[in-house]
Amino acid sequence: MQAAKDMEKVLDVSISQIAEEYPLPPSPPQYPLISKRFLRRHGRDLFACATSWLLVDIVFYSSNLFQSKIYHQYIDGNGHDQTMNAFEEAFKVARHQAIFAICSTIPGYFVTVFFIDRIGRVAIQALGFFFMGVIYLALGVPYSYKWSKHTNFGFMFLYALTFFFANFGPNTTTFIVPAELFPARFRSTCHGISGAFGKVGAIIGTVAFLWASQEDNKKDKAVNATGVTIALLILGGVCFMGFAITYFFTRETMGRSLEENEKEDDSDALCFLRCLTKSSLRTNSPRNNNEVAVNADAP
Repeated sequence: MQAAKDMEKVLDVSISQIAEEYPLPPSPPQYPLISKRFLRRHGRDLFACATSWLLVDIVFYSSNLFQSKIYHQYIDGNGHDQTMNAFEEAFKVARHQAIFAICSTIPGYFVTVFFIDRIGRVAIQALGFFFMGVIYLALGVPYSYKWSKHTNFGFMFLYALTFFFANFGPNTTTFIVPAELFPARFRSTCHGISGAFGKVGAIIGTVAFLWASQEDNKKDKAVNATGVTIALLILGGVCFMGFAITYFFTRETMGRSLEENEKEDDSDALCFLRCLTKSSLRTNSPRNNNEVAVNADAP
């Protein structure tokens, strides 16, 4: 108040008479998280983010936590070394994991950083899910009669590619999209809900893959080739489900600032499927309006 009075004395004009050069934007409508209005405006986005995070963590954690179960024959060379103690096995598993990280996991992150603002978040996530699904099918279909009986580095190469496309794909974008897609007042909550679904997926993937990849009648919990085959095929199916969720329901946030994302769509009937609507391009976006104005002025 004192600052306003001082300004009035200096300018010799009442502050209330000074019109703002740029009026403040209208405040977004206020409504709670649990409401029909939130469900209509952001229900699809929350469903897409949470489900994608759930599915990718089912795949990623089940593969990452049980690498020794998947390529057990590569650890001891012939798969029958019973003299190897826990420390030796842990060292060899860590060595394989380090090789995988250097050759596939870390490069996947750098490729994502390079392409994320060139082809978009949705394209990267969809491609990652799709190629992971194809690779898991290529590993699972011939596993019982080929991969489980032969020390073949082709299996290792394909398996490493799953980690590359996980990071050049949904394992990276599922963190980014919820942070850009929702309004500020819901952003942290919706990101937390999506992350919680991801942890549920991690539990499902860990428990289910452990159950499927071992035989009950063996005390040493040796790997069951049939169980691993089924598990790999299921993981491939989960990846294709993630591809479908990404393609049909996830909206693109590339090329839009957080301020533009704050401008909510006021239409009463939002199409639920992304592939049948262009709702990812907000018509009230300043950037889109400028493009329309430029095109209209062009001869």
